[in-house]
Amino acid sequence: MAVSRRRFIQGAAAAVGALGLAKAGFWFAPSLPYKAVKVANLKDLKVGEPVGFAYPDAQAQAYLVKLGRPAIGGVGPDRDVVAFTASCTHMGCPVQFKDGRFVCGCHYSMFDPAKNGEVYQGAAVEFLPQIPLKVVRQSGDVFAEGVEGLIWGRVSNLLEG
Repeated sequence: MAVSRRRFIQGAAAAVGALGLAKAGFWFAPSLPYKAVKVANLKDLKVGEPVGFAYPDAQAQAYLVKLGRPAIGGVGPDRDVVAFTASCTHMGCPVQFKDGRFVCGCHYSMFDPAKNGEVYQGAAVEFLPQIPLKVVRQSGDVFAEGVEGLIWGRVSNLLEG
């Protein structure tokens, strides 16, 4: 079977592009070695009252909050407990949990914690990185287990050293 010149060039270009993406780290998302860290217990959480904690390291602040309504990625019996990093994706300013949403005090970006931290107002264009949670059924302990998205100002969510 003969291959046309056009088909050969298309195939070669696709192979070079795929190789370039693989070398750049875009071919697959590497699994980072996140440690599970206990951040709260379900019995201690109150709707609308965030719990601050550091994750995935001491320099990265985050919030765990019981929303009182189901959320994407939510855990617990009502699927309403979520966690997010506390740095705005626009310029890294701290966010606060107010009136059921995360708000950046610098440029007023707003993020919906029930929708994966989706930005719906302001200068930010990326979702607030969500922290996947796991609940131990017997004890009610809530553990942080990773970060979905890149924490602002970092090339990796885990600092070396």
